[in-house]
Amino acid sequence: MRMKSIMMLGHTFVIVSVIMKGITSDSQVEELLGKCTRLKVSVDLPIFLNSVNKTFEDMREQLSNAHFATTYETDVFGMAQCRNYLSTADCLACFDAGVTDIRRKCNAAVVGTHFIYQGCFLRYGIHNFYKEITLESPVLVCSYNHNIAEPGAFSPIVQGLLTEIVSATPKMKNYFAAAKRQVLSDGTTPTVYAVAQCVETISQSDCRSCLTRTYTNLKTCLSQPGGTCAEAGCFLRYSDSSFFADNNITNITPYIGGGSSSAKRPILGIIGGLMFLLLIIASIFWYQLVRKAKLEERGDVLRVTQLQGPVIYRFKDLKSATKSFSQDNKIGEGGFADVYKGITETGDVVAVKKHALSSHEAKADFKSEVRLISNIHHRNVIRLLGCSHKGSELLLVFEYMANGSLDKFIYGEKQGTLTWKQRAEIILGIARGLAYLHEEFHSCIIHRDIKSSNILLDDGFQPKIADFGLARLTIEDQSHQISSKYVGTLGYTAPEYAIHGHLTEKVDIYSFGIVVLEIISGLHCTNLKIESVNDSLLEYAWQLHEDDRHLDLVDEKLDPSDYDTEYVKRVINLALMCTQLPASRRPAMSEVVVLLTS
Repeated sequence: MRMKSIMMLGHTFVIVSVIMKGITSDSQVEELLGKCTRLKVSVDLPIFLNSVNKTFEDMREQLSNAHFATTYETDVFGMAQCRNYLSTADCLACFDAGVTDIRRKCNAAVVGTHFIYQGCFLRYGIHNFYKEITLESPVLVCSYNHNIAEPGAFSPIVQGLLTEIVSATPKMKNYFAAAKRQVLSDGTTPTVYAVAQCVETISQSDCRSCLTRTYTNLKTCLSQPGGTCAEAGCFLRYSDSSFFADNNITNITPYIGGGSSSAKRPILGIIGGLMFLLLIIASIFWYQLVRKAKLEERGDVLRVTQLQGPVIYRFKDLKSATKSFSQDNKIGEGGFADVYKGITETGDVVAVKKHALSSHEAKADFKSEVRLISNIHHRNVIRLLGCSHKGSELLLVFEYMANGSLDKFIYGEKQGTLTWKQRAEIILGIARGLAYLHEEFHSCIIHRDIKSSNILLDDGFQPKIADFGLARLTIEDQSHQISSKYVGTLGYTAPEYAIHGHLTEKVDIYSFGIVVLEIISGLHCTNLKIESVNDSLLEYAWQLHEDDRHLDLVDEKLDPSDYDTEYVKRVINLALMCTQLPASRRPAMSEVVVLLTS
Protein backbone atom coordinates (compact mmCIF):
# COMPACT_ATOMS: atom_id res chain seq x y z
CA MET A 1 0.00 0.00 0.00
CA ARG A 2 1.27 3.45 -0.84
CA MET A 3 2.46 5.70 1.99
CA LYS A 4 0.11 8.62 2.50
CA SER A 5 0.37 11.74 4.63
CA ILE A 6 -1.97 14.63 5.43
CA MET A 7 -0.60 17.70 7.20
CA MET A 8 -2.73 19.71 9.63
CA LEU A 9 -2.85 23.51 9.41
CA GLY A 10 -0.64 25.43 11.84
CA HIS A 11 -2.20 26.98 14.91
CA THR A 12 -2.14 30.61 15.99
CA PHE A 13 -2.22 31.57 19.66
CA VAL A 14 -5.03 33.38 21.47
CA ILE A 15 -5.81 33.56 25.17
CA VAL A 16 -8.50 35.33 27.16
CA SER A 17 -8.70 34.96 30.95
CA VAL A 18 -11.50 36.41 33.07
CA ILE A 19 -12.06 36.14 36.81
CA MET A 20 -15.00 38.09 38.20
CA LYS A 21 -16.51 39.02 41.50
CA GLY A 22 -19.50 37.18 42.96
CA ILE A 23 -22.64 39.02 41.90
CA THR A 24 -24.11 40.96 44.83
CA SER A 25 -27.76 41.79 45.41
CA ASP A 26 -27.40 45.04 43.46
CA SER A 27 -25.48 43.28 40.67
CA GLN A 28 -22.31 45.31 41.23
CA VAL A 29 -19.15 43.94 39.57
CA GLU A 30 -15.86 45.31 40.84
CA GLU A 31 -13.13 45.26 38.19
CA LEU A 32 -9.70 44.41 39.56
CA LEU A 33 -7.72 44.25 36.32
CA GLY A 34 -8.66 44.76 32.67
CA LYS A 35 -6.10 44.16 29.97
CA CYS A 36 -6.16 43.86 26.18
CA THR A 37 -3.01 42.54 24.55
CA ARG A 38 -1.98 42.88 20.91
CA LEU A 39 -0.21 39.76 19.66
CA LYS A 40 1.78 39.67 16.43
CA VAL A 41 -0.13 36.83 14.84
CA SER A 42 -2.24 36.53 11.73
CA VAL A 43 -5.79 35.22 12.02
CA ASP A 44 -8.77 35.06 9.69
CA LEU A 45 -10.96 37.42 11.72
CA PRO A 46 -14.42 36.31 10.44
CA ILE A 47 -13.63 32.64 11.09
CA PHE A 48 -11.90 33.42 14.38
CA LEU A 49 -14.72 35.60 15.74
CA ASN A 50 -17.35 33.08 14.66
CA SER A 51 -15.49 30.35 16.57
CA VAL A 52 -15.21 32.56 19.66
CA ASN A 53 -18.94 33.34 19.56
CA LYS A 54 -19.82 29.66 19.30
CA THR A 55 -17.44 28.92 22.17
CA PHE A 56 -19.23 31.51 24.33
CA GLU A 57 -22.65 30.09 23.39
CA ASP A 58 -21.65 26.52 24.22
CA MET A 59 -20.09 27.45 27.56
CA ARG A 60 -23.13 29.50 28.55
CA GLU A 61 -25.40 26.56 27.81
CA GLN A 62 -23.24 24.29 29.98
CA LEU A 63 -23.23 26.82 32.82
CA SER A 64 -27.01 26.74 32.90
CA ASN A 65 -26.67 23.22 34.34
CA ALA A 66 -23.31 23.31 36.14
CA HIS A 67 -20.64 25.66 37.50
CA PHE A 68 -17.86 24.44 35.19
CA ALA A 69 -17.70 24.19 31.40
CA THR A 70 -15.15 23.29 28.72
CA THR A 71 -15.62 23.39 24.96
CA TYR A 72 -13.76 23.32 21.65
CA GLU A 73 -14.83 25.09 18.45
CA THR A 74 -12.64 25.25 15.30
CA ASP A 75 -9.23 25.60 16.94
CA VAL A 76 -10.59 27.57 19.92
CA PHE A 77 -10.55 25.93 23.34
CA GLY A 78 -12.85 27.38 26.00
CA MET A 79 -13.24 27.10 29.76
CA ALA A 80 -15.62 28.79 32.20
CA GLN A 81 -16.14 28.37 35.91
CA CYS A 82 -18.34 30.00 38.55
CA ARG A 83 -17.83 29.86 42.29
CA ASN A 84 -20.13 27.21 43.67
CA TYR A 85 -21.85 29.66 46.02
CA LEU A 86 -23.39 31.51 43.05
CA SER A 87 -26.89 30.61 41.93
CA THR A 88 -27.36 29.59 38.30
CA ALA A 89 -28.82 33.01 37.48
CA ASP A 90 -25.90 34.84 39.13
CA CYS A 91 -23.41 32.51 37.46
CA LEU A 92 -24.84 33.32 34.02
CA ALA A 93 -24.96 37.02 34.88
CA CYS A 94 -21.29 36.91 35.86
CA PHE A 95 -20.41 35.09 32.63
CA ASP A 96 -22.41 37.56 30.53
CA ALA A 97 -20.70 40.51 32.22
CA GLY A 98 -17.31 39.06 31.33
CA VAL A 99 -18.26 38.52 27.69
CA THR A 100 -19.64 42.08 27.52
CA ASP A 101 -16.40 43.52 28.90
CA ILE A 102 -14.33 41.61 26.36
CA ARG A 103 -16.40 42.89 23.45
CA ARG A 104 -16.58 46.46 24.76
CA LYS A 105 -12.95 47.00 25.73
CA CYS A 106 -11.06 44.95 23.14
CA ASN A 107 -11.58 45.72 19.46
CA ALA A 108 -11.41 43.09 16.70
CA ALA A 109 -7.73 43.76 16.03
CA VAL A 110 -6.83 42.60 19.54
CA VAL A 111 -6.50 38.84 19.70
CA GLY A 112 -5.33 38.59 23.32
CA THR A 113 -7.40 39.79 26.27
CA HIS A 114 -7.09 39.41 30.01
CA PHE A 115 -9.66 40.48 32.65
CA ILE A 116 -9.67 39.81 36.38
CA TYR A 117 -12.69 40.13 38.69
CA GLN A 118 -13.98 38.00 41.58
CA GLY A 119 -16.58 35.26 41.27
CA CYS A 120 -16.31 33.51 37.88
CA PHE A 121 -13.65 32.50 35.44
CA LEU A 122 -13.72 32.63 31.62
CA ARG A 123 -10.95 31.73 29.22
CA TYR A 124 -10.44 30.75 25.61
CA GLY A 125 -7.43 30.11 23.43
CA ILE A 126 -6.13 28.26 20.39
CA HIS A 127 -3.84 25.97 22.41
CA ASN A 128 -5.06 23.40 24.93
CA PHE A 129 -4.64 25.12 28.31
CA TYR A 130 -6.83 22.78 30.38
CA LYS A 131 -3.87 21.58 32.50
CA GLU A 132 -2.27 25.00 33.09
CA ILE A 133 -2.21 26.28 36.67
CA THR A 134 -0.18 29.51 36.60
CA LEU A 135 -0.53 32.95 35.05
CA GLU A 136 2.37 35.10 33.91
CA SER A 137 1.63 37.31 36.92
CA PRO A 138 -0.75 36.04 39.62
CA VAL A 139 -3.69 38.31 40.52
CA LEU A 140 -3.42 39.65 44.08
CA VAL A 141 -5.81 42.21 45.63
CA CYS A 142 -5.95 43.20 49.31
CA SER A 143 -8.93 45.07 50.79
CA TYR A 144 -8.20 48.34 52.62
CA ASN A 145 -11.76 49.71 52.78
CA HIS A 146 -12.15 49.56 56.59
CA ASN A 147 -10.36 48.71 59.81
CA ILE A 148 -10.78 45.32 61.41
CA ALA A 149 -11.87 44.62 64.95
CA GLU A 150 -9.50 42.67 67.21
CA PRO A 151 -6.50 43.01 64.84
CA GLY A 152 -4.27 40.94 67.15
CA ALA A 153 -6.61 37.92 66.91
CA PHE A 154 -7.75 38.40 63.31
CA SER A 155 -4.57 37.49 61.40
CA PRO A 156 -3.91 34.15 63.19
CA ILE A 157 -7.51 33.07 62.60
CA VAL A 158 -7.30 33.98 58.89
CA GLN A 159 -3.99 32.16 58.56
CA GLY A 160 -5.35 29.04 60.25
CA LEU A 161 -8.53 29.03 58.17
CA LEU A 162 -6.67 29.50 54.88
CA THR A 163 -4.19 26.76 55.80
CA GLU A 164 -7.04 24.34 56.45
CA ILE A 165 -9.04 25.21 53.34
CA VAL A 166 -5.95 24.98 51.10
CA SER A 167 -5.24 21.53 52.55
CA ALA A 168 -8.83 20.31 52.16
CA THR A 169 -9.90 21.67 48.75
CA PRO A 170 -7.81 19.34 46.51
CA LYS A 171 -9.51 16.40 48.25
CA MET A 172 -13.03 17.82 47.91
CA LYS A 173 -15.59 17.07 45.23
CA ASN A 174 -15.25 19.47 42.29
CA TYR A 175 -12.22 21.06 44.02
CA PHE A 176 -14.37 23.58 45.92
CA ALA A 177 -14.60 24.46 49.60
CA ALA A 178 -16.22 27.29 51.59
CA ALA A 179 -15.74 27.80 55.33
CA LYS A 180 -15.98 30.40 58.10
CA ARG A 181 -14.41 30.94 61.53
CA GLN A 182 -15.30 33.22 64.46
CA VAL A 183 -12.34 35.40 65.47
CA LEU A 184 -13.19 35.12 69.18
CA SER A 185 -15.69 32.86 70.89
CA ASP A 186 -17.63 35.70 72.55
CA GLY A 187 -19.84 36.12 69.46
CA THR A 188 -19.24 39.85 69.22
CA THR A 189 -16.12 39.87 67.02
CA PRO A 190 -15.99 39.47 63.23
CA THR A 191 -16.34 36.18 61.38
CA VAL A 192 -13.81 35.24 58.70
CA TYR A 193 -15.18 33.77 55.47
CA ALA A 194 -12.97 31.90 52.98
CA VAL A 195 -13.38 30.12 49.63
CA ALA A 196 -10.93 28.02 47.62
CA GLN A 197 -11.52 26.50 44.19
CA CYS A 198 -9.53 24.81 41.42
CA VAL A 199 -10.48 24.18 37.79
CA GLU A 200 -11.75 20.64 37.35
CA THR A 201 -9.39 19.67 34.52
CA ILE A 202 -6.20 19.62 36.62
CA SER A 203 -4.92 16.86 38.90
CA GLN A 204 -5.23 16.81 42.67
CA SER A 205 -1.50 17.47 43.06
CA ASP A 206 -1.66 20.43 40.65
CA CYS A 207 -4.64 21.83 42.56
CA ARG A 208 -2.65 21.59 45.80
CA SER A 209 0.39 23.21 44.18
CA CYS A 210 -1.69 26.05 42.72
CA LEU A 211 -3.49 26.82 45.99
CA THR A 212 -0.23 26.71 47.94
CA ARG A 213 1.18 29.31 45.55
CA THR A 214 -1.87 31.57 45.91
CA TYR A 215 -1.80 31.24 49.71
CA THR A 216 1.86 32.28 49.78
CA ASN A 217 1.00 35.40 47.81
CA LEU A 218 -2.11 36.11 49.88
CA LYS A 219 -0.12 36.18 53.15
CA THR A 220 0.75 39.81 52.42
CA CYS A 221 -2.96 40.65 52.92
CA LEU A 222 -3.55 38.87 56.24
CA SER A 223 -3.53 42.07 58.31
CA GLN A 224 -6.32 43.49 56.12
CA PRO A 225 -10.08 42.72 56.26
CA GLY A 226 -10.04 40.83 52.97
CA GLY A 227 -7.91 39.55 50.13
CA THR A 228 -8.06 37.61 46.87
CA CYS A 229 -5.43 35.75 44.86
CA ALA A 230 -6.04 33.91 41.59
CA GLU A 231 -3.99 31.83 39.18
CA ALA A 232 -4.92 30.10 35.91
CA GLY A 233 -5.83 26.95 37.82
CA CYS A 234 -7.19 28.14 41.15
CA PHE A 235 -8.84 30.88 43.22
CA LEU A 236 -8.48 31.78 46.92
CA ARG A 237 -10.36 34.50 48.81
CA TYR A 238 -11.09 35.55 52.40
CA SER A 239 -13.10 38.42 53.94
CA ASP A 240 -14.54 39.58 57.23
CA SER A 241 -17.78 40.24 55.32
CA SER A 242 -20.00 37.39 54.20
CA PHE A 243 -19.92 36.82 50.45
CA PHE A 244 -21.72 33.45 50.45
CA ALA A 245 -24.68 32.05 52.37
CA ASP A 246 -24.25 29.66 55.28
CA ASN A 247 -25.93 26.87 53.33
CA ASN A 248 -22.95 26.93 50.95
CA ILE A 249 -20.48 26.07 53.72
CA THR A 250 -18.71 22.74 53.19
CA ASN A 251 -17.44 20.47 55.95
CA ILE A 252 -13.66 20.47 55.52
CA THR A 253 -12.87 18.79 58.85
CA PRO A 254 -12.58 15.21 57.41
CA TYR A 255 -10.08 16.47 54.83
CA ILE A 256 -7.57 18.19 57.13
CA GLY A 257 -5.00 16.68 59.49
CA GLY A 258 -3.98 17.51 63.04
CA GLY A 259 -6.29 18.17 65.97
CA SER A 260 -6.01 17.95 69.75
CA SER A 261 -5.50 14.73 71.64
CA SER A 262 -9.11 14.87 72.80
CA ALA A 263 -10.19 15.08 69.17
CA LYS A 264 -7.91 12.19 68.23
CA ARG A 265 -9.45 9.80 70.74
CA PRO A 266 -12.83 9.51 68.95
CA ILE A 267 -10.96 9.30 65.65
CA LEU A 268 -8.94 6.33 66.98
CA GLY A 269 -12.18 4.77 68.14
CA ILE A 270 -13.65 5.20 64.67
CA ILE A 271 -10.55 3.66 63.11
CA GLY A 272 -10.80 0.70 65.47
CA GLY A 273 -14.45 0.24 64.55
CA LEU A 274 -13.63 0.44 60.86
CA MET A 275 -10.91 -2.20 61.24
CA PHE A 276 -13.41 -4.50 62.95
CA LEU A 277 -15.92 -3.83 60.16
CA LEU A 278 -13.28 -4.55 57.52
CA LEU A 279 -12.52 -7.86 59.25
CA ILE A 280 -16.19 -8.83 58.98
CA ILE A 281 -16.31 -7.76 55.30
CA ALA A 282 -13.15 -9.78 54.57
CA SER A 283 -14.74 -12.85 56.13
CA ILE A 284 -17.86 -12.42 54.02
CA PHE A 285 -15.76 -11.87 50.90
CA TRP A 286 -13.77 -15.08 51.59
CA TYR A 287 -17.01 -17.00 52.02
CA GLN A 288 -18.30 -15.65 48.69
CA LEU A 289 -15.08 -16.67 46.92
CA VAL A 290 -15.36 -20.23 48.26
CA ARG A 291 -19.06 -20.37 47.32
CA LYS A 292 -18.32 -19.03 43.80
CA ALA A 293 -15.62 -21.66 43.28
CA LYS A 294 -18.09 -24.42 44.19
CA LEU A 295 -20.72 -22.99 41.83
CA GLU A 296 -18.22 -22.91 38.96
CA GLU A 297 -17.21 -26.49 39.64
CA ARG A 298 -20.87 -27.48 39.25
CA GLY A 299 -21.03 -25.50 35.99
CA ASP A 300 -24.09 -23.61 37.20
CA VAL A 301 -23.64 -19.82 37.09
CA LEU A 302 -20.94 -17.19 36.94
CA ARG A 303 -21.22 -13.90 38.83
CA VAL A 304 -20.19 -10.66 37.14
CA THR A 305 -18.05 -8.04 38.89
CA GLN A 306 -19.25 -6.24 41.98
CA LEU A 307 -19.09 -2.89 40.17
CA GLN A 308 -22.31 -3.85 38.40
CA GLY A 309 -23.82 -5.65 41.36
CA PRO A 310 -24.52 -9.33 41.85
CA VAL A 311 -26.28 -10.00 38.51
CA ILE A 312 -26.85 -13.76 38.29
CA TYR A 313 -28.49 -15.57 35.39
CA ARG A 314 -29.43 -19.20 35.64
CA PHE A 315 -28.80 -21.13 32.46
CA LYS A 316 -32.35 -22.49 32.33
CA ASP A 317 -33.78 -18.96 32.63
CA LEU A 318 -31.78 -17.75 29.63
CA LYS A 319 -32.78 -20.85 27.70
CA SER A 320 -36.41 -20.06 28.41
CA ALA A 321 -35.95 -16.38 27.55
CA THR A 322 -34.63 -17.30 24.09
CA LYS A 323 -37.21 -20.05 23.51
CA SER A 324 -34.51 -22.71 23.73
CA PHE A 325 -32.23 -20.68 21.46
CA SER A 326 -34.65 -21.00 18.56
CA GLN A 327 -33.81 -19.89 15.03
CA ASP A 328 -36.69 -17.41 15.20
CA ASN A 329 -34.87 -15.62 18.02
CA LYS A 330 -31.44 -15.61 16.38
CA ILE A 331 -30.35 -12.06 15.57
CA GLY A 332 -26.69 -12.61 14.68
CA GLU A 333 -24.00 -15.20 14.15
CA GLY A 334 -20.25 -15.40 13.84
CA GLY A 335 -17.35 -17.78 13.80
CA PHE A 336 -17.26 -18.15 17.57
CA ALA A 337 -20.77 -17.45 18.81
CA ASP A 338 -24.42 -16.94 17.89
CA VAL A 339 -26.60 -14.15 19.32
CA TYR A 340 -30.26 -14.53 20.31
CA LYS A 341 -32.94 -12.11 21.36
CA GLY A 342 -34.40 -12.95 24.74
CA ILE A 343 -37.16 -11.70 27.02
CA THR A 344 -36.53 -12.36 30.72
CA GLU A 345 -39.15 -13.13 33.35
CA THR A 346 -39.08 -9.46 34.37
CA GLY A 347 -39.90 -8.40 30.80
CA ASP A 348 -36.44 -7.04 29.96
CA VAL A 349 -35.32 -7.50 26.35
CA VAL A 350 -31.73 -8.72 26.17
CA ALA A 351 -29.24 -10.13 23.68
CA VAL A 352 -27.74 -13.49 24.63
CA LYS A 353 -24.41 -14.42 23.07
CA LYS A 354 -23.97 -18.19 23.08
CA HIS A 355 -20.54 -19.80 22.88
CA ALA A 356 -20.11 -23.54 22.48
CA LEU A 357 -16.50 -24.14 23.59
CA SER A 358 -15.06 -27.15 25.31
CA SER A 359 -11.33 -26.52 25.74
CA HIS A 360 -9.92 -25.12 28.96
CA GLU A 361 -8.22 -22.39 26.92
CA ALA A 362 -11.54 -21.32 25.40
CA LYS A 363 -13.18 -21.18 28.84
CA ALA A 364 -10.30 -19.10 30.13
CA ASP A 365 -10.78 -16.69 27.21
CA PHE A 366 -14.47 -16.50 28.05
CA LYS A 367 -13.78 -15.59 31.68
CA SER A 368 -11.17 -13.06 30.55
CA GLU A 369 -13.78 -11.45 28.32
CA VAL A 370 -16.19 -11.21 31.25
CA ARG A 371 -13.57 -9.65 33.52
CA LEU A 372 -12.61 -7.22 30.77
CA ILE A 373 -15.97 -5.86 29.67
CA SER A 374 -18.00 -6.02 32.89
CA ASN A 375 -16.21 -2.91 34.19
CA ILE A 376 -16.68 -0.86 31.02
CA HIS A 377 -19.32 1.86 31.27
CA HIS A 378 -19.64 4.22 28.30
CA ARG A 379 -22.61 5.30 26.21
CA ASN A 380 -20.84 4.18 23.02
CA VAL A 381 -19.70 0.75 24.23
CA ILE A 382 -22.10 -2.19 24.55
CA ARG A 383 -22.94 -2.98 28.18
CA LEU A 384 -22.62 -6.44 29.69
CA LEU A 385 -25.60 -7.28 31.91
CA GLY A 386 -24.58 -10.71 33.13
CA CYS A 387 -23.33 -14.18 32.21
CA SER A 388 -23.80 -17.87 32.81
CA HIS A 389 -22.28 -21.17 31.79
CA LYS A 390 -23.18 -24.81 31.88
CA GLY A 391 -20.81 -27.44 30.62
CA SER A 392 -19.46 -26.38 27.23
CA GLU A 393 -22.17 -23.75 26.68
CA LEU A 394 -21.09 -20.28 27.72
CA LEU A 395 -23.48 -17.33 27.72
CA LEU A 396 -23.03 -13.56 27.84
CA VAL A 397 -26.04 -11.29 28.31
CA PHE A 398 -25.92 -7.80 26.75
CA GLU A 399 -28.29 -4.89 26.42
CA TYR A 400 -30.47 -5.32 23.35
CA MET A 401 -29.86 -3.05 20.36
CA ALA A 402 -33.14 -2.55 18.51
CA ASN A 403 -31.63 -1.47 15.18
CA GLY A 404 -29.03 -4.20 14.90
CA SER A 405 -25.64 -3.72 13.29
CA LEU A 406 -24.42 -0.73 11.30
CA ASP A 407 -23.51 -2.72 8.16
CA LYS A 408 -27.20 -3.33 7.40
CA PHE A 409 -27.73 0.43 7.08
CA ILE A 410 -24.63 1.05 4.96
CA TYR A 411 -24.67 -1.67 2.31
CA GLY A 412 -27.24 -4.18 3.62
CA GLU A 413 -31.00 -4.49 3.37
CA LYS A 414 -31.58 -1.03 4.93
CA GLN A 415 -29.03 0.72 2.72
CA GLY A 416 -29.63 4.44 2.16
CA THR A 417 -32.00 4.99 5.09
CA LEU A 418 -29.52 6.87 7.28
CA THR A 419 -29.45 10.66 6.92
CA TRP A 420 -26.17 12.60 6.92
CA LYS A 421 -26.86 13.87 10.44
CA GLN A 422 -27.32 10.30 11.68
CA ARG A 423 -24.13 9.19 9.92
CA ALA A 424 -22.12 12.07 11.38
CA GLU A 425 -23.40 11.30 14.90
CA ILE A 426 -22.55 7.62 14.44
CA ILE A 427 -18.99 8.49 13.36
CA LEU A 428 -18.55 10.74 16.39
CA GLY A 429 -20.04 8.13 18.74
CA ILE A 430 -17.66 5.42 17.52
CA ALA A 431 -14.72 7.81 17.96
CA ARG A 432 -15.77 8.62 21.52
CA GLY A 433 -16.17 4.94 22.36
CA LEU A 434 -12.69 4.10 21.04
CA ALA A 435 -11.16 7.11 22.82
CA TYR A 436 -12.63 5.75 26.05
CA LEU A 437 -11.25 2.26 25.46
CA HIS A 438 -7.80 3.52 24.44
CA GLU A 439 -7.25 6.44 26.80
CA GLU A 440 -9.92 6.81 29.49
CA PHE A 441 -10.37 3.25 30.81
CA HIS A 442 -7.88 2.32 33.55
CA SER A 443 -5.94 0.22 31.01
CA CYS A 444 -5.72 0.55 27.24
CA ILE A 445 -8.08 -1.85 25.48
CA ILE A 446 -7.36 -2.74 21.85
CA HIS A 447 -10.45 -4.15 20.15
CA ARG A 448 -8.60 -5.60 17.09
CA ASP A 449 -11.72 -6.13 14.98
CA ILE A 450 -13.45 -2.78 14.51
CA LYS A 451 -15.80 -3.08 11.53
CA SER A 452 -19.31 -2.03 10.56
CA SER A 453 -20.88 -5.30 11.66
CA ASN A 454 -19.39 -4.86 15.15
CA ILE A 455 -21.06 -1.47 15.60
CA LEU A 456 -24.59 -1.82 16.99
CA LEU A 457 -27.31 0.83 16.93
CA ASP A 458 -29.93 1.40 19.62
CA ASP A 459 -33.46 2.64 18.94
CA GLY A 460 -32.13 6.22 18.68
CA PHE A 461 -29.31 5.19 16.31
CA GLN A 462 -26.73 5.75 19.03
CA PRO A 463 -23.69 3.59 18.10
CA LYS A 464 -22.18 1.11 20.52
CA ILE A 465 -18.95 -0.82 19.95
CA ALA A 466 -19.58 -4.56 20.40
CA ASP A 467 -17.95 -8.00 20.14
CA PHE A 468 -15.06 -7.97 22.57
CA GLY A 469 -14.31 -11.63 21.91
CA LEU A 470 -11.13 -10.54 20.13
CA ALA A 471 -10.25 -7.67 22.44
CA ARG A 472 -7.07 -7.70 24.46
CA LEU A 473 -6.13 -5.75 27.54
CA THR A 474 -2.68 -4.19 27.24
CA ILE A 475 -0.53 -3.67 30.30
CA GLU A 476 1.92 -0.80 30.68
CA ASP A 477 5.42 -1.63 29.43
CA GLN A 478 4.09 -4.65 27.54
CA SER A 479 5.47 -4.89 24.01
CA HIS A 480 2.99 -5.16 21.16
CA GLN A 481 5.00 -8.17 20.00
CA ILE A 482 3.69 -10.20 22.94
CA SER A 483 0.31 -10.32 21.18
CA SER A 484 -0.97 -13.78 20.33
CA LYS A 485 -2.11 -14.95 16.90
CA TYR A 486 -3.48 -12.51 14.34
CA VAL A 487 -7.22 -11.85 14.39
CA GLY A 488 -9.24 -9.37 12.37
CA THR A 489 -11.20 -8.96 9.15
CA LEU A 490 -9.88 -8.50 5.64
CA GLY A 491 -10.13 -4.90 4.47
CA TYR A 492 -10.35 -3.42 7.98
CA THR A 493 -7.03 -4.59 9.42
CA ALA A 494 -3.96 -2.32 9.51
CA PRO A 495 -1.06 -3.56 7.35
CA GLU A 496 1.51 -3.50 10.17
CA TYR A 497 -0.68 -5.88 12.16
CA ALA A 498 -1.74 -8.16 9.30
CA ILE A 499 1.81 -8.51 7.96
CA HIS A 500 4.09 -8.17 10.98
CA GLY A 501 1.77 -8.77 13.93
CA HIS A 502 2.53 -5.36 15.45
CA LEU A 503 -0.44 -4.62 17.71
CA THR A 504 -1.05 -1.14 19.14
CA GLU A 505 -4.13 1.07 19.49
CA LYS A 506 -3.20 2.46 16.05
CA VAL A 507 -4.66 -0.76 14.62
CA ASP A 508 -8.13 0.24 15.85
CA ILE A 509 -7.61 3.77 14.51
CA TYR A 510 -6.87 2.38 11.03
CA SER A 511 -10.05 0.27 11.16
CA PHE A 512 -12.03 3.30 12.33
CA GLY A 513 -10.86 5.20 9.24
CA ILE A 514 -12.13 2.38 6.99
CA VAL A 515 -15.51 2.33 8.77
CA VAL A 516 -15.84 6.12 8.33
CA LEU A 517 -15.22 5.76 4.58
CA GLU A 518 -17.94 3.09 4.45
CA ILE A 519 -20.42 5.28 6.33
CA ILE A 520 -19.81 8.23 4.00
CA SER A 521 -19.83 6.24 0.76
CA GLY A 522 -22.39 3.52 1.45
CA LEU A 523 -19.85 1.04 0.03
CA HIS A 524 -18.24 -2.10 1.43
CA CYS A 525 -14.48 -1.73 1.90
CA THR A 526 -13.63 -4.72 -0.32
CA ASN A 527 -16.72 -5.02 -2.53
CA LEU A 528 -17.26 -1.66 -4.21
CA LYS A 529 -19.58 -2.71 -7.04
CA ILE A 530 -18.45 0.30 -9.10
CA GLU A 531 -17.61 -0.08 -12.77
CA SER A 532 -13.99 0.73 -13.70
CA VAL A 533 -12.93 0.55 -10.02
CA ASN A 534 -11.14 -2.62 -9.01
CA ASP A 535 -9.22 -1.39 -5.98
CA SER A 536 -10.37 -1.33 -2.37
CA LEU A 537 -12.48 1.48 -0.95
CA LEU A 538 -9.38 2.94 0.70
CA GLU A 539 -7.42 3.13 -2.57
CA TYR A 540 -10.48 4.59 -4.29
CA ALA A 541 -10.78 7.27 -1.58
CA TRP A 542 -7.07 8.15 -1.85
CA GLN A 543 -7.42 8.44 -5.63
CA LEU A 544 -10.34 10.86 -5.27
CA HIS A 545 -8.43 12.81 -2.62
CA GLU A 546 -5.40 13.24 -4.88
CA ASP A 547 -7.67 14.45 -7.70
CA ASP A 548 -9.51 16.79 -5.31
CA ARG A 549 -12.78 14.98 -6.03
CA HIS A 550 -13.69 14.16 -2.42
CA LEU A 551 -17.44 14.60 -2.93
CA ASP A 552 -17.52 11.84 -5.56
CA LEU A 553 -17.12 9.46 -2.60
CA VAL A 554 -20.36 10.58 -0.90
CA ASP A 555 -23.26 8.13 -1.02
CA GLU A 556 -25.50 9.15 -3.92
CA LYS A 557 -28.55 8.31 -1.79
CA LEU A 558 -27.79 11.31 0.43
CA ASP A 559 -29.48 14.62 -0.37
CA PRO A 560 -26.70 17.18 -1.06
CA SER A 561 -28.76 19.86 0.67
CA ASP A 562 -28.54 17.89 3.94
CA TYR A 563 -24.79 18.25 4.45
CA ASP A 564 -22.07 20.86 4.38
CA THR A 565 -19.61 19.94 1.64
CA GLU A 566 -16.60 21.43 3.42
CA TYR A 567 -17.33 19.47 6.58
CA VAL A 568 -17.75 16.25 4.59
CA LYS A 569 -14.37 16.84 2.93
CA ARG A 570 -12.80 17.35 6.35
CA VAL A 571 -14.28 14.09 7.65
CA ILE A 572 -12.98 12.23 4.57
CA ASN A 573 -9.53 13.74 5.10
CA LEU A 574 -9.69 12.72 8.75
CA ALA A 575 -10.56 9.13 7.77
CA LEU A 576 -7.56 9.07 5.45
CA MET A 577 -5.34 10.45 8.24
CA CYS A 578 -6.40 7.45 10.34
CA THR A 579 -5.13 5.04 7.63
CA GLN A 580 -1.70 6.60 7.08
CA LEU A 581 1.56 4.67 7.05
CA PRO A 582 3.59 4.41 9.15
CA ALA A 583 1.18 4.00 12.07
CA SER A 584 2.87 6.81 14.02
CA ARG A 585 1.30 9.30 11.57
CA ARG A 586 -2.21 8.40 12.69
CA PRO A 587 -3.86 10.69 15.26
CA ALA A 588 -4.92 9.45 18.68
CA MET A 589 -8.65 8.86 19.10
CA SER A 590 -8.96 11.78 21.53
CA GLU A 591 -7.54 14.02 18.79
CA VAL A 592 -10.04 12.53 16.33
CA VAL A 593 -12.90 13.45 18.68
CA VAL A 594 -11.64 17.02 18.94
CA LEU A 595 -11.33 17.33 15.15
CA LEU A 596 -14.82 15.90 14.58
CA THR A 597 -16.39 18.34 17.04
CA SER A 598 -14.53 21.39 15.77
